[in-house]
Amino acid sequence: MTKHDEYMKKLSPERRAKIKARAQELISEEMTLSELRKARQLSQETLAEILQMRQGDLSKFERRADAYLSTIRRYVVAMGGSLDLIASFPNSKPVKIIHIGDLDEESDVNEERELA
Repeated sequence: MTKHDEYMKKLSPERRAKIKARAQELISEEMTLSELRKARQLSQETLAEILQMRQGDLSKFERRADAYLSTIRRYVVAMGGSLDLIASFPNSKPVKIIHIGDLDEESDVNEERELA
């Protein structure tokens, strides 16, 4: 058990609920990939292990200005989330774009080469 878990267990249920609610608010704001990972309370080492890659490669990925949607989706899914791509236009409702950046085995292999 981590020190964080031990600390949280000492708090009242009401305080834990407030902390969880605030964390959700922060997560819903604009963030970089590394900020998102930190908000989810994951280290680079832990996430790299989940993604079966080296920590250094994950660090490089988080600093990149450009990446495949499928790579970003894989990153988000590894943290327990999902990734939606939304197009916004003036004077119309936002549109969720589907079937772009979907994961498949061939793209995973190519992305692994790109990340290394």
